[in-house]
Amino acid sequence: MLTAEQIAAAHKANIETMFGLTQKAFEGIEKLVELNLQATKAAMAETANSAQAMLSAKDAQELLALQAGLMQPLADKTMAYSRHLYDIASSTSAEFSKAAEEQATDAQKKFIALVDNAAKNAPAGSETVVGMMKSTVSAANTAMESVQKAVKQATDMAEANFNNATTQAATATKAATKNR
Repeated sequence: MLTAEQIAAAHKANIETMFGLTQKAFEGIEKLVELNLQATKAAMAETANSAQAMLSAKDAQELLALQAGLMQPLADKTMAYSRHLYDIASSTSAEFSKAAEEQATDAQKKFIALVDNAAKNAPAGSETVVGMMKSTVSAANTAMESVQKAVKQATDMAEANFNNATTQAATATKAATKNR
């Protein structure tokens, strides 16, 4: 049976975890706002420079050359922005996953300790029930580990696909710009 101190300690740990995750969420939002401000400032400056350059073009040929020259830097900046956005989301998500994993591990340890304690105090003849409980806990732990591994593999695959798509988009943009 849980004591008042154990319950209080569990509540305290849960509150600390909640505040820690809230802090991480705000850090992610701050990074996102900073990224968007930087991107907006850069876009405004580049738009002004591009407009000045286009207004000073002497003929249609020069105007077309200016437009073609703007495509590659725009694509590069878009890919860089996407990469930063992905990094922010990925790191924030990783913090939440880590906290969830730690909480699950801690809960598993406490439950196993509770089962062991119950087994010690169980009446004679209940060994079969205790064995089934331990077997169930072990199976649940194995299932949890499998799910965590699957999530990690899916995350790694999504990141690899994102990187591959980014590389392909950059290559296609460069090829299209050169063909103009």
